[in-house]
Amino acid sequence: MKLIDKSIDKERQGYVTLVPEEPEDMWHAYNLISEGDAVRSTTVRKVQTESSTGSSTSSRVRTMLTIAVEAIDFDTQACMLRLKGKNIEENQYVKMGAYHTLDLELNRKFRLSKHEWDSVSLDRVEMACDPTKSADVAAVIMQDGLAQICLITSSMTLVRAKIEASIPRKRKNFIQQHEKALAKFYDNIIQGILRHIDFDIVKCVLIASPGFVRDQFYEYMFQMAVKTDNKILLENKSKFMLIHSSTGFKHSLKEILQDPAVVSKISDTKAASEVKALENFYTTLQCEPDKAFYGKKHVEKANEAQAIETLLISDNLFRCKDVNLRKEYVNLVDSVKEFGGDVKIFSSLHISGEQLEQLTGVAAILRFPMPELDEDDDESDGD
Repeated sequence: MKLIDKSIDKERQGYVTLVPEEPEDMWHAYNLISEGDAVRSTTVRKVQTESSTGSSTSSRVRTMLTIAVEAIDFDTQACMLRLKGKNIEENQYVKMGAYHTLDLELNRKFRLSKHEWDSVSLDRVEMACDPTKSADVAAVIMQDGLAQICLITSSMTLVRAKIEASIPRKRKNFIQQHEKALAKFYDNIIQGILRHIDFDIVKCVLIASPGFVRDQFYEYMFQMAVKTDNKILLENKSKFMLIHSSTGFKHSLKEILQDPAVVSKISDTKAASEVKALENFYTTLQCEPDKAFYGKKHVEKANEAQAIETLLISDNLFRCKDVNLRKEYVNLVDSVKEFGGDVKIFSSLHISGEQLEQLTGVAAILRFPMPELDEDDDESDGD
């Protein structure tokens, strides 16, 4: 994300002007824009003009529009944000108060104004505009006849390609057909890797499967790379890592990202730190249950005692329509940081974020045991 301009006063009112430059920037924009914010950007409007003879013609004109956001729709496939709201600034083509939809796209500048920029939003602007971003990870999850190419960015898991093929069984007199279908399947995966994985950004490509599927594919890919002198694959051979998974479906990413070998390989990525934090939470919950709690009530009580060492919170909670509830979560984050705790904001589009969502979206690992939190719960149940 490119920061063009920023003007925020002491009361935390003001605006930032941003240009999303890559798909992940659209995710940051989705998390930054809330209902009630004002967004200014260019849009195309259909305009009808009437001539002196009474005939009318319609044409499409590009104009600058500012709307008060009422609805936000994020299209992950088209990588576009669709904002709906009322026009709040004078415009020769759109009446004041008229509804319009603004489409925010890659490389299209927009200005975002808020009545109050909270710490979570300001941190996200800083993170989105930081050029020293964490490295990203790619994964090819496969089994016989099915492969999915995923990009695991610091904020989300995107399935970039799904490759399916019908592969005949390896039977007597049908071996040639089996091998021909398999080669075609592998070729399609190689094309998908070259099309969707940018090796300038990606530091690690995980190839995961049950059985020996990954080994056979890896061997085939580099045989073909040598045969066709594919420099991209040959120069990046060290980035590939073979790993076991129980299936070729997306949910297998959870077990893949928890594998100790994978964690050490991608330890400098945000994706890995989130997965590690969630793993630590589950381990603590199992071994020292008085030091791990989830749910807003328990976490807030632990924070009052300045007991939180690590706060795990989903970005979904900062998009809630209830402004007061959103402020409560922002205050919780600020308070934990103030008391020296570590805060991990999980993306709801990331596999680890999906898991945290199942635990109410907020959890905490404590510095010291607080068995009284469970006792409070038992008392309220008894009442």
